[in-house]
Amino acid sequence: MGYSSNLLLCIFSTALILAAHTSIARKVGYYPPNPHQDFVDEHNRARAAVGVGPIKWNDTVAAYAQQYANTRVRGCDMEHSGGPYGENLAEGYGEMTGAQAVKFWVTEKPNYNYASNKCVGDECGHYTQVVWRNSIHLGCARVKCDNNWVFVICSYDPPGNYEDERPY
Repeated sequence: MGYSSNLLLCIFSTALILAAHTSIARKVGYYPPNPHQDFVDEHNRARAAVGVGPIKWNDTVAAYAQQYANTRVRGCDMEHSGGPYGENLAEGYGEMTGAQAVKFWVTEKPNYNYASNKCVGDECGHYTQVVWRNSIHLGCARVKCDNNWVFVICSYDPPGNYEDERPY
């Protein structure tokens, strides 16, 4: 084997080891070092679609979300915290990502009527919080509950969804 063959073998072996490590890491609940980016990206995609500026990650808001999420581990009860921030909750099974939770909330978009500033039929409050123009800080958390469900919370600062105010 020549130098280039050894290099290719080394690169291929490293790729296989990394792929195996990533697969095992996901199975045991390890998430990448920047796990909040999928939350931010999906929020900003929805916000850009209606002309709202980007939201930014905030460690203080995230710490609040994580602290509250930790209290939901037992049973995964979908109860709001009643805290100082706006809030969206979701629960799912398996590897529910931040992006999946935000996409779920954004599915409420067709239920929001901008002209009347009201929900039509089903809920739309999760969607309007995602795109609330005055909410500029975001902090989210996920925990695996003892029933194997995943609890997701995103907290927003300042909060949104004020009656008679438009989200954008």
